Amino acid sequence: MLKHIPYKTLGKANHGWLQANHHFSFAHYYNPQRMGFGTLRVVNDDLIAAGSGFDPHPHKNMEIITYVRSGVVAHKDNAGNSGVTKQGQVQVMSAGSGIVHSEHNRSNEPLTLFQIWIETDTLNATPKWDTKDFPQRVGTALPLLVSGYSDDVDKALHIHQKARIFGGKIAKGTRFEHDITHQAYILASSGMFSIATPQEKITLNKGDGAQVTDSEYVVITALTDCEIVVIDAP
Repeated sequence: MLKHIPYKTLGKANHGWLQANHHFSFAHYYNPQRMGFGTLRVVNDDLIAAGSGFDPHPHKNMEIITYVRSGVVAHKDNAGNSGVTKQGQVQVMSAGSGIVHSEHNRSNEPLTLFQIWIETDTLNATPKWDTKDFPQRVGTALPLLVSGYSDDVDKALHIHQKARIFGGKIAKGTRFEHDITHQAYILASSGMFSIATPQEKITLNKGDGAQVTDSEYVVITALTDCEIVVIDAP
């Protein structure tokens, strides 16, 4: 089953320095029909103004993934981790037993990103942070970015949950099958593309989301050059 989540229906928050679009209930946005999707709890489509960001704040027992769409995010936490993640990179923070961190846009340009929270399957693990480069322009398969499976440890950033996140930029006219292990939440970072199962088909535009359930795969067709993120989580 496919469920289209148009960009215009997302929760909106404009804090001046932060323009946020919430796919699920978050902070001051509450929608009892949009409390999450299985273990996927948060997807925020954020634009952070130059020279601003999130001051130190705590997290616990959550897998927090940042997919940078443009710009550079600077991370620092009380576990001694610090670094930057730029376009074409992904960062993962496993909050585990508790961590305090900050995220800032230290550049002179806006920062855009997806902030993704997935519930952990391992309570009170040792907190950790990591970032990794991935190919931006891909061929006929989205690269694996994040995984909780031991078989993927050398290919992707690790999280404490049996989930996988794929993403990248696809050229117009590309058509490919993408297998689904659990259920999938698909994000249109840019461009326009279609998603099809044997029973139905929908088209996503920039900013849209889609829920995929009860299907072992989807067929994705790029109608323009586009950037796609697929979150496959229980």
